[in-house]
Amino acid sequence: MSHKAIKIGLTSLVLALAFGGLLYTTLGESAQYYKYVDEVMTQPDAWYGKPLQIHGYARDIRRKRDSLEYSFELHREGHVVRATYTGIVPDTFQNDSEVVLLGTLSSDGFHATGMTAKCPSKYEPQVGSAAGTTGSGTY
Repeated sequence: MSHKAIKIGLTSLVLALAFGGLLYTTLGESAQYYKYVDEVMTQPDAWYGKPLQIHGYARDIRRKRDSLEYSFELHREGHVVRATYTGIVPDTFQNDSEVVLLGTLSSDGFHATGMTAKCPSKYEPQVGSAAGTTGSGTY
């Protein structure tokens, strides 16, 4: 093997390792995984008390009067979990909106510490003008 081939091989190896390390650290920090409501609620006991991100659709949204305390149902594929969240909610948070919650599950429901409401696609047809309005109930 020539001296030039060894240099090219070592340089390629160093570049590949550097690129792989950079890719691993970048994706490792930003990757966020979540479970769907139906996946979690088939065996909820296994998830009690563990940090969890859960994905579903919000409905029956209620806000406690004069506060930032929200209570709602998160549902998907026939499974439902009651959820609570205290804080400012995204503008897109309304009935039937896709939501990813960060928090913990307990026997009395999901207690969210963070919320992301996914934006509906501008290419999806609108069902009706009254569909998807925020629940006006208080509790």
